[in-house]
Amino acid sequence: MNNTERLYQIQFRLNGERRTANVSAEQSLLALLRQDFYAWEVKEGCGKGDCGSCAVLVDGRVRLACLMLAAQIDRTEMVTVRGLGDENHLHPLQESFLQHGAVQCGFCTPGMLMAAKALLDSHPHPTRAEIRAAIAGNLCRCTGYQGIVDAIEAASRQGLAGVGDDHAGCSREQHGETEETRE
Repeated sequence: MNNTERLYQIQFRLNGERRTANVSAEQSLLALLRQDFYAWEVKEGCGKGDCGSCAVLVDGRVRLACLMLAAQIDRTEMVTVRGLGDENHLHPLQESFLQHGAVQCGFCTPGMLMAAKALLDSHPHPTRAEIRAAIAGNLCRCTGYQGIVDAIEAASRQGLAGVGDDHAGCSREQHGETEETRE
């Protein structure tokens, strides 16, 4: 950034916490998350929207952080894989990934989990073909996808998509935030 570049203040929720940032018009969401908020779980893979490793949920929809401008998340709810669970209380999808051998090197895992979460939130009982379509934008070089599809299918059969969520996928109103409190 040069000294004459205009900055824009944005406000949003990141994994349930209110955040404010000053961003330039050209700053990517990926840069904001990794550099300003140390969200290392949002991976920097291809930088072109081809691999899905930077996938996050913005207002419940999968978005690629490398392709979004940071300014676009003003007044949104964003969830990264860190917002699904933690080392003491894994989200059921994370548990299912572990149980079905869907995690190997781990680089694609955050993006895969975000795609799976969005799928199961919108379509709780998808077919295997629908699961494959939902993760088609996420590249994995280790697993061959079978374990990933198995994990998502098992979570859907058990109705595990939203279990244990404190804030992932919740509306602003469920957080007690209304139009007045956002101003």
